Amino acid sequence: MKRFVLLLTIAATLASSCSKVLDKDPDFVSPDNYYNNEADLMKALNGVYNRLIDQNQRMYSRGLFSYLVVSDEAFFRNISINNIRVMVFDAGDLDIGRIWECMYEAINRANLLLENVHKAKMDEVQRNAIKGEALFLRAYFYYLLADLYGPVPLKLYSTKSPLDANLPRTPLADVYAQVVKDMKEAETLVNEITHFTHNERVSKTAVQAVLARVFLKMAGEPLRDVSKYNDALEYANKVINSGHHSLNPDFKQIFINHSRNINDSKECLWEVGMYGNKIGNYDQAGSVGVENGIECPNEAIGYSGGAMKTTAKLYNLFGTKDTLRRDWSIAPYRYVASGTTAVKTNWTTAQIYERNPGKWRREYENEAKARLYNSTNFPLVRYSDVLLMKAEAENEVYNGPTAEAYEAINMVRRRAFGKPVDIADADADIPANLTKDDFFVELQNERLRELCFEGIRKHDLIRWGSYVFTMKNLAADITANAPSTWKYAASAGNNVTARNVLFPIPITELTINDKIEQNEGY
Repeated sequence: MKRFVLLLTIAATLASSCSKVLDKDPDFVSPDNYYNNEADLMKALNGVYNRLIDQNQRMYSRGLFSYLVVSDEAFFRNISINNIRVMVFDAGDLDIGRIWECMYEAINRANLLLENVHKAKMDEVQRNAIKGEALFLRAYFYYLLADLYGPVPLKLYSTKSPLDANLPRTPLADVYAQVVKDMKEAETLVNEITHFTHNERVSKTAVQAVLARVFLKMAGEPLRDVSKYNDALEYANKVINSGHHSLNPDFKQIFINHSRNINDSKECLWEVGMYGNKIGNYDQAGSVGVENGIECPNEAIGYSGGAMKTTAKLYNLFGTKDTLRRDWSIAPYRYVASGTTAVKTNWTTAQIYERNPGKWRREYENEAKARLYNSTNFPLVRYSDVLLMKAEAENEVYNGPTAEAYEAINMVRRRAFGKPVDIADADADIPANLTKDDFFVELQNERLRELCFEGIRKHDLIRWGSYVFTMKNLAADITANAPSTWKYAASAGNNVTARNVLFPIPITELTINDKIEQNEGY
């Protein structure tokens, strides 16, 4: 992390907890002797933030933009065995267990901070900001848990006894109600984005944008509370009307900035800040641009094995005009070894399945390069996402697309075409006078084009109730139309069943918690 979390290693030590997070108390200095000043509170808060990264790479350092969110936008190369990358896993899968543990570690750390935030003698505004960030982060981790696992134990106090592990699953509506409650309180406490020189801490508009996302989830599957479309629209409008954010006029520059450690708080409302490359004393690095990067054998340029390949479905969805955004999102080249270096080599027009995600390109990194890790930040919510959430909510609230809905989606498209975002453009703008259903199809496709490889597609498909259907159709298309070399790309789609809408409750949790029940199908 470049700006505010250079103390994360210390914070992680202070706030460390054991792997069975629902049943163990953190093993750091007693709270009675801590939380005595603002520095203590900030270290504790950093310890909550750092669970967004996870040293085992199940969170946003890798898993939550790759193998834990398999969808129709990409597949994994050279998969010769059944594993999570082709949607073959059970409750004993290590990755499924570790990400559960990581998120409950974060929740326990947040609970400890919230229970002690009143102790320090400090400025009340900043005390409240720390409290707001802790509330939001606790809610965000519960949102992720509910999104991935369904109903989960809702624990709003720090672990004090092994008996605290025996918690039943809280009804999903109640989990989301608590998420909304915490986030709404946080909205009144956290700082504006203008208070910071970066976007790695949670600001008011970041809270509002994530709330819009939460409300869209609640409006969709499985709760189907359509009244929440009104709330999603309200909160998307709060972000837009704040005046703090705008689209970066150059789509590719968003991701170049990440690789170069340049902050852009206008486009990116909230990012997970990575730090270092696992060489030295800090272990807060990620693999953004490595796991989901352009194949390159040369470490000086920026190594990537090119593990993720893009689907022809995604490539073709850009059409023949949306080529600027397509050729940045999906790299038109790879690097081929040549002596002691590597040469940029373009793919042919027939080589679609061979291509890699191209948003984060390691050739732009300006720090010392390691083979598998870097300090490239990962965006959790961008302004274009807010505009698309507004367009979707407008279409639902008003039973058809409004002028504001059209303008929101067209602004994103005009930027993609390299055009001024506030001027109508015949090539970029979607057709006028669409029905509600037709506008929704355009919206779905635009979210895939704009936000591909950002860990959002699977979430979208599940809340729209179309994940299994979409994956099965993808498999059928690959089987029928892909070159023989790439037909294995249908594996994930072929393996998906209704149970895969949720992860299983980890076997480690079932072992220690006799009140929890397994998800259906596992």
